[in-house]
Amino acid sequence: MVKFFDIISNENEVFRSFAFWSVVLLVKTLAMAYLTGRVRWTKKVSANEEDAAKYNAKIKFDDPDVERVRRAHRNDLENIFPFILVAFFYVLTNPEPTLAINLFRIAAIARIIHTLVYAVWVVPQPARGLAFFVCLASTLYMAFKTILFFM
Repeated sequence: MVKFFDIISNENEVFRSFAFWSVVLLVKTLAMAYLTGRVRWTKKVSANEEDAAKYNAKIKFDDPDVERVRRAHRNDLENIFPFILVAFFYVLTNPEPTLAINLFRIAAIARIIHTLVYAVWVVPQPARGLAFFVCLASTLYMAFKTILFFM
């Protein structure tokens, strides 16, 4: 039996990959706040009176471009954190390294693509849907394997 601290170790390539891609996705999620602010600044719209007064913007809660970025950010919050948690438990199953590393990589790249085609350069469907479902499929696969392992 493999011990917990052998798995959660810098010497475990699966854990290193998990840590790397998780932090990439967390930084990407944090960057969405910057992207929201950039779109607000460019469009000169604000959701707060004090910001509107300071930056000569108008109060607007329904700007389509701002709301698109906010929806992308919310989608990250709804999907990235479950991915990270499921992936962590998947790491504890001591999975085959090539499969695990590629699942992490594919899911993370899919989330990055999702943001690019949804909030940065709007690309018609099915681009966003495909990116969403690739990450979801990876997460569900890891969840299923983890459930079976610990059952």
